[in-house]
Amino acid sequence: MSETEVITGEAPTRYAQALLELAEDAKSLSAIEKDVKSLKVMFTDSADLTALINSPVFATEDKVAALTSIAKKAKLKPLTVQFVGLVAENRRAEDLPGILSAFEEMVARRKGSQVAKVTSAKKLTAAQVTSLKSNLKKSLGRPVEVETSVDEDLLGGFVVRVGSRLYDSSLKTKLEDLRLTLKEA
Repeated sequence: MSETEVITGEAPTRYAQALLELAEDAKSLSAIEKDVKSLKVMFTDSADLTALINSPVFATEDKVAALTSIAKKAKLKPLTVQFVGLVAENRRAEDLPGILSAFEEMVARRKGSQVAKVTSAKKLTAAQVTSLKSNLKKSLGRPVEVETSVDEDLLGGFVVRVGSRLYDSSLKTKLEDLRLTLKEA
């Protein structure tokens, strides 16, 4: 599976719930949702940003200053900037990717849909994503929002994670199964 896979624990879920409630109280849920998507892209695209939040070398004050500065430069809403600063101030900067994922899942549930995380060997085309969405909707009985990522180690095929369910049709897994079967014989 991809190294960027985020497992959400109890603390990130609580922070995500707090952000959701703050966004609803401020009547700016859709704006905060866009900010969260932007932040997720930043963490996915920037190894330096990920290193910053995970490094014990940087002082908490430096993490707060850097993250709030980045959020302001990205023109995120003041509520999002303040939230990111608070998370870093509370020494939870390394939990930010998990908080953002948990927030998106909570928003999807509120909308009556689910989030499916699809990891494929190659970048999926728009037509493939649309087809995948419709097949998942038929299978799950509700709308599905798809997050895609690429992991070339899969060799071919894809892995879909919806909540606690995992559908693995990757070539890597099939080859591993074949290797184990041959080893037993």
